[in-house]
Amino acid sequence: MPYHKFAKLIGLEGIYVDDAEQMASAWDRALAATRPVVIEVKADPNIAPLPPHITLAQAKAFASTLMKGDPHEGNVIVETARQVLGAVLPGHRDK
Repeated sequence: MPYHKFAKLIGLEGIYVDDAEQMASAWDRALAATRPVVIEVKADPNIAPLPPHITLAQAKAFASTLMKGDPHEGNVIVETARQVLGAVLPGHRDK
């Protein structure tokens, strides 16, 4: 179900984001809206949605959980590491 379209049908603001470059403008639109907003984001299923300030203990628990049964853990770990490195390395931009 396209949640952003449903939001519009019931009188809310609906915003769809399928490119990371659009996130800032989507938030700008949402925060400037005069009514409730639904932001629907198409995310890569191989990248875990990690919080911006994850602790080492949380990272270890996350990795441990993946190793216990996710058949795609290798790809998820690689993509997640790329996401984390892109956020912390100067001059590095994850694409």
